[in-house]
Amino acid sequence: MSMRVDGSFGEGGGQVLRTTLALAAVLGREVEVFNIRANRPKPGLGVQHAHGARALALMCGGRVEGAVPGSKLLRFTPGGTWRHEVRADTGTAASISLLIQLLLLPAVFAPHEVTLRLCGGTDVRWAPSIDYVAKVLLRVLGRMGVDASLRVDARGYYPQGGGRVRLRVKPARVLESFRGGERGRLVEVGGIAHASRLPGHVVERMSAAACRVLEEFSPRVELERGEHPSRGAGITLWGEFERTTMGACALGEPGKRAELVGAEAAQALLRELRSDATVDVHLADQLVPFMALARGTSVFLVREVSSHLRTNLRLVEHLLEAGVAVEEEGGVVRVEIEGVGYENPRLGG
Repeated sequence: MSMRVDGSFGEGGGQVLRTTLALAAVLGREVEVFNIRANRPKPGLGVQHAHGARALALMCGGRVEGAVPGSKLLRFTPGGTWRHEVRADTGTAASISLLIQLLLLPAVFAPHEVTLRLCGGTDVRWAPSIDYVAKVLLRVLGRMGVDASLRVDARGYYPQGGGRVRLRVKPARVLESFRGGERGRLVEVGGIAHASRLPGHVVERMSAAACRVLEEFSPRVELERGEHPSRGAGITLWGEFERTTMGACALGEPGKRAELVGAEAAQALLRELRSDATVDVHLADQLVPFMALARGTSVFLVREVSSHLRTNLRLVEHLLEAGVAVEEEGGVVRVEIEGVGYENPRLGG
């Protein structure tokens, strides 16, 4: 049975498209998305969205129509012949992390291990950093049964891009619920400060500023200096607890002092650590599709409900008929999702 989704739904951006296409590929259902990114200054598909849709069709042997920049209508038909390896190169600094948001969920429900070789931006504005994906998102999803490993071969910054990432994903038969009602003990506050084609002191200054803000947690920040295809800098920080992981990131910009970059990321993480939340505000919406497909009731606590979180909650209610409950609880918001217990029909045995 085919589905139709209004791309102006909810926050009306690329997330509607990513979540809809990912779920369509998993469920094996044809979908038409119209009014794509209607609420954005430049409506229609961006370069990253077009490449992502084509990569998804390639991965599952499907077909896609309208996957060109500027298109406001896209039709996607899943196939049945899944590839072991998929390559996608945006040719720009378009976010690899957002490509992963589209491709990871279907790869988890593939019939075999899938390797994604993705080229573009690893550390760019309006997207999670690639280190956030590796150190926060994949760690939390690992608690649900997602078995994925990520390697960064080159970093890519705006505007040149040129980043190269390999993501290897093993299939799961079913995902387990996320029990994020409590954090447990704080195990580590860590981070990575990185720079390419910049003086070596840049990473040291970012790290030192972040460590001053987070001094009470004795953070350990790795310093990474490189000569990658493009020039840039950034920092990702995380707090790992017994039952969850939270994170924050910030990017360098021309004229922005390294100390401000480090402090910005640290202050964002500090807000999460000092709250009673169990996931950070940027992780919450990314978990929703996985939780909706899992078996049992998943739960997390978040400081606030973002437009992205609200949109994904409405999408899984609409597309999967997953049960969703949202309520205020002692200064945070408790989100519960009754998963549909989807079992991977493509795995033999």
